[in-house]
Formats: sequence, structure tokens, C-alpha cells
Amino acid sequence: MNVSFENVSVTLGGRRIVDNVSLAVPSGTVLGILGPNGCGKSTLLRTLYRAQKPSSGVVRIDEDDVRTLDGREVARRIAVMAQESTQEFPITVREMAMLGRVPHQHGFGADSDADHELIDTALREVGAAHLAKRYFSGLSGGEKQRVLLARTLVQQTPVLVLDEPTNHLDIAFQFELMSLATSRGLTVLTALHDMNLATEYCQHVALMRAGELHAFGRPHEVLDEETIRAGFGVDSRRLDHPLTGRPLIAMARLAPAPQRHTNHHTNHHTEPLKELA
Repeated sequence: MNVSFENVSVTLGGRRIVDNVSLAVPSGTVLGILGPNGCGKSTLLRTLYRAQKPSSGVVRIDEDDVRTLDGREVARRIAVMAQESTQEFPITVREMAMLGRVPHQHGFGADSDADHELIDTALREVGAAHLAKRYFSGLSGGEKQRVLLARTLVQQTPVLVLDEPTNHLDIAFQFELMSLATSRGLTVLTALHDMNLATEYCQHVALMRAGELHAFGRPHEVLDEETIRAGFGVDSRRLDHPLTGRPLIAMARLAPAPQRHTNHHTNHHTEPLKELA
């Protein structure tokens, strides 16, 4: 399914968080949304799955304004893996994953054999099968991310939203997660901090800055040295990865501008330093 944001703005507490953003995500492609903290990445994504109402503009999935769809229909089209879960009441990992099947069920306790098979498969895929009987609230941050990914996969939606999905994850599972999410032919929108994950897994990237869409296009078109410096305040160079041969963005702290020394007091002179005896 196609996803589009049409002149979307969000104002919260009198502050413009997202400012007139328009972009289109073709069906079956992966969009990475990049930008520094507070630039509006997560807020923009929240307008897609109706967790945040736009102050103006329209968000569409195919031709439908998402605000006109009921909650169950939204959940059948869009699965969400958010940054954090506020789940506090006792629920096992298996029960948490089973929540992904709720939009497809009718009535309480309607878990079918097919549902259980989907849960088993998803938990194995994300490396969480051994956690199935544990309480979700007792897991580490990385373990929770694995379970939340399983829940989104069993939801079997055509659109997948990942809001900074690699938080708390070790490096190996960062690659696993992105591979699992982007290899299924779904329309994927993901907020990321890691530019190299974006170049590896995303067909397009959107760079946001202070709530505005600063750049949009293919990763190699958008993530050049000048744009990265303006958007993130770091220096960068594009290299060939020594292991894969793919483009690799190397980053370093922005070099300070050279200082200009101007003597404003023409009547002041400094005597040469005397050599210590």
C-alpha cells in the first residue's frame, strides 16, 4: 500500500513540531526518516497510525485519509513498533505477541491454531522463543524490542512503522531486525539515527530538520557531506566498506572553524618570552 503525507503540520503547546511536510512512499518500498533528536521524526510517524492528529494536512494510506478509518481497519493496515512500551500489568511474552492478532480476531479468546503457529514462527525468527513464558515487564530493553518486533510481524499488515527500532539492541540484532522487517515486500517507514543502516536497508531517506523536510531522495543522493554537516553538525566522508564494498559513511566531530586573531589595541606590545635559566 502507498503512504503519503500531504502538507502535514503538527503544533503542540504552541510549538510547531512538524511543519508542512509532504512526501510519498510507494508500495513495497522502505523509507528511512533521519534527523537529530527533536526534529519531528516520531511525531510525523504518529500521524500515520493516528496516535497524533495533524494540525493541518492529510495522511493517506492508498487513497484513504487515515482519520476516516476505524481503529480496527487501521490496525489491519498498519503495524507499529514504537520506541517504548508502557506495558505494566502482568502479561507473558507469548500473550504480548498474540496482541498482534487481535485486529484479525472476533471476540475474546478467539486464538486459532493458525494464530499460535504464527506466534511460534515469529518468536523463533526474532530469537525470543525461549522467552515465551516469561513476563514481558521483566525483560531487558533489547529483549522487549525482539518481542515487539514479533508482535508487529504476526499482525500481517501491508504497512510497517518502526520508530527508532534499534534502540537497546546489540549490533548483530540491529542487522537482523532490519533484515526481517525490510525483506517481506512491505511498505516500511522507519525513524533511524544510524545513517549506515539507512543506506543499507532503505530505498529512500527523508532528512528532517527543526520539523521541516530538509531533503528527500535516494540515500546516496541525500547523504552527502554538506547535507550531513548541515543536518547533524558532524563532518563525514563516504568510503567503500572494506568488508562488503558498499558505501560507508564515516563521521567525526565537526572541526572547529579557524579563529582569527585581531589586535584591537595598537598601543599594546608584548615582549618576547625570555628563556628559562
